[in-house]
Amino acid sequence: MTDTDRAARKKAVQDKMMSLEAAELAAAQAHYEAHMKDSVLDGREVHDKDDMAESRESADLAHAFEGPLMAHHAKVDVLENLDFALTDTVGPGAVVRFDGRNFVVAVSTARFELDGETYMGISTQSPIYQAMAGLQAGDIFTFKGKDIEIDEVL
Repeated sequence: MTDTDRAARKKAVQDKMMSLEAAELAAAQAHYEAHMKDSVLDGREVHDKDDMAESRESADLAHAFEGPLMAHHAKVDVLENLDFALTDTVGPGAVVRFDGRNFVVAVSTARFELDGETYMGISTQSPIYQAMAGLQAGDIFTFKGKDIEIDEVL
């Protein structure tokens, strides 16, 4: 695979991760805004207990969405500012392949598909990243008692 192909693959992975996180952020934002809107009482002078209870419940639900909303904002920020240049060393922004699996050192994500390959984002705080940080293709690291050889680093 040429460096141009490797760079294109890595750019596609970055773009896919950005689109997935942007969608998650939009969904969290929509839930938050919907519940905040429902928490505002109308302009009537008098509200019964049911109105006030529904308003409070909607406000509580909106606040429950603040955590995920902030987490997705943070992930988008990391992805926007992370250097995804080609590399031969496992570090932030690297795509690492071993045991037929692809990991992207950026932010934690669910598994996602791209061009017939499965990827998963991991953070620099994850134990598996800690075990392979600084290594290169061909190096072996131990994780959960198993020796694993790194097949590729982009």
